[in-house]
Amino acid sequence: VQLVESGGGLVQAGGTLRLSCAASGIMFSIYHMGWYRQAPGKQRELVATITNGGTTNYADSVKGRFAISRDNAKNTVYLQMNSLKPEDTAVYYCNSNLQRADYWGQGTQVTVSS
Repeated sequence: VQLVESGGGLVQAGGTLRLSCAASGIMFSIYHMGWYRQAPGKQRELVATITNGGTTNYADSVKGRFAISRDNAKNTVYLQMNSLKPEDTAVYYCNSNLQRADYWGQGTQVTVSS
């Protein structure tokens, strides 16, 4: 199983980024997918999730600014991030899970400058 994130980088406050996570080795369409992030000195936290049926859930801190989506034909999950804030700076991780199966990507750095 491999989850490969891309799309991170350095952006100014108010800017946008789109993260992608390409999955291989799993039957992507039946897995629930999610994005998590970890800032320096902090615990990893949930950003957004999307079920295999397309139901989404967001952390309060990103509601209205971020959007998670999935393309089952491309085995890819996306995180559209708008109106970025310095406090969004973190390593963003992709997650796939189904029952006891739980997989993580290597992470992609997002840095938002003020």
